[in-house]
Amino acid sequence: MRFEVWAPRADRMTLHCAGVTSALEREPGRAGWWTGEAEAEDGTRYGFAVDDGPVLPDPRSRRQPDGPDGPSAVVDQGRYAWRADWPGRPLPGAVLYELHVGTYTPEGTLDAAADRLGHLAELGVTHVELMPLCPFPGRHGWGYEGVSLWAVHEPYGGPEALKRFVDRAHELGLGVVLDVVHNHLGPSGNHLPAFGPYFTDTHQTPWGSAVNLDAPGSDEVRAYLVGSALAWLRDYRLDGLRLDAVHALRDTRAVHFLEELSAAVDALAGDLGRPLFLIAESDLNDPRLITSREEGGLGLHAQWNDDFHHALHTTLTGESQGYYADFAHTPLTALCKTLTSGFFHNGTWSSFRGRHHGRPLDRARVSAQRLLGYGQTHDQIGNRAQGDRLSAALSPGLLACAAALTLTAPFTPMLFMGEEWGAGTPWQFFTDHTDPELAEAVRRGRRREFAAHGWAEEDVPDPQDPATRDRSCLDWSEPEQAPHARLLAWYRELIALRRGQADLSDPDLAAVRVAHDPGARWIAVRRGDVRVAVNLGKDPAAIPLGIRRARVLAAWDPVEAPGQDGVLTVPGESCVVLTQA
Repeated sequence: MRFEVWAPRADRMTLHCAGVTSALEREPGRAGWWTGEAEAEDGTRYGFAVDDGPVLPDPRSRRQPDGPDGPSAVVDQGRYAWRADWPGRPLPGAVLYELHVGTYTPEGTLDAAADRLGHLAELGVTHVELMPLCPFPGRHGWGYEGVSLWAVHEPYGGPEALKRFVDRAHELGLGVVLDVVHNHLGPSGNHLPAFGPYFTDTHQTPWGSAVNLDAPGSDEVRAYLVGSALAWLRDYRLDGLRLDAVHALRDTRAVHFLEELSAAVDALAGDLGRPLFLIAESDLNDPRLITSREEGGLGLHAQWNDDFHHALHTTLTGESQGYYADFAHTPLTALCKTLTSGFFHNGTWSSFRGRHHGRPLDRARVSAQRLLGYGQTHDQIGNRAQGDRLSAALSPGLLACAAALTLTAPFTPMLFMGEEWGAGTPWQFFTDHTDPELAEAVRRGRRREFAAHGWAEEDVPDPQDPATRDRSCLDWSEPEQAPHARLLAWYRELIALRRGQADLSDPDLAAVRVAHDPGARWIAVRRGDVRVAVNLGKDPAAIPLGIRRARVLAAWDPVEAPGQDGVLTVPGESCVVLTQA
């Protein structure tokens, strides 16, 4: 088997494979690359030593059976016999479901999660979005401190388990999206600096030195990241990738890394003959991110839209701390703006940032389906002091209203696991760092962060306590119990309605019409012939829809169709979807 590694600063490179040590040779014509051959097969352990230093895992390791600091293992990608003949599933028309493997089930494995995929097929979602799977120290964590960007976390089941998960999802008609982190690695278990200039002090990020996208040596670093992305899509038959915090990718080159990545993914989609897509997480509110490369954009296919979340959350809860302050002055008005303009901050003043923020989105050119809309995510729940979901503070009726606004919006909707039944379990921040100093630093930092917002230290869960992770696991007995069962049925009904009503799939933001009454706390949304009426107040609300003949498609509580005056009476904390008859 041929082994290769990029180590441009090394004077000597050795391969340690199955107990045998051999010298690598510089590869002619490929600056910085070393190659060699050794007897190996699937599962063979190996590593590299730089200038007679310690044996380190392969930067392009496909498997780390003993964790990030152990030897790498050879993976024969051709061993797995795929069952599903999968044509792919594109992003337009999708309903995504964000899932964390380690807490979706008590077992916390890909195989256990695969056994629960039938629930998602019955729910009606189209794609499962897996939170990061790259290896990280310990067993349990969110996954955003991963290393070995080509490998699968071994406690989750490793590479073969991911293939079984994807195969089962495809058999059920579900696409699979993976959350990948290119903006930082580690810090624990990150051995890349020993091999070459994977990081640069030219830029600084919240995690320290930036990933090297534009300094000397960055050609190979960019190729490393692009190669990793393509490997997930090709070797594991994934349908798309979610790119974490792309605003933290510091790149001053004329061709931005994201443009290079999107071009490579589009080319792979052509080669494979099935649709592939990239979804960015970005707080820039810059439409160029999701504008085609032909029109001068970066060519990503979609991005998370936190503005919709913040406006909806503030409207539902009345919270005004932190970034919610920008939306809290007139939250219903802010919500209406996102439903018709995409971004709330499109060049407007942001009190949270102390400056103007964002850029207008051209509604004539940018499809609303390129924005993901959601009422809850891992970020917005897990980064609260106690990891409390909306279900901890809102009535079932208000949860139903949140679902109606999310699943009938012009955006591509996304749910967070357990949301569909109003899960009573929190989703808290948890870690399993094996480095005692790092573990204590994370613990202290978490408590210090929330102490600044008035939380008592003892009320902030210890991320390193195994009970914190255990509390965050879904309780699969809840969906069959009241009031969870009713909410689950409502989500199923809304998703089916979105699929069955063409007006709800119309991606034209300019065609969306909204009306609202901040005092009475109601909002009405028009999507073609479909009307969505939502009453967030406790008392019944008379909502003028302006139509005399309408048919109720779905209602949280029983309602009568509008009378001759076109007014619909909606019970308190309730919602209804109608179509013009």
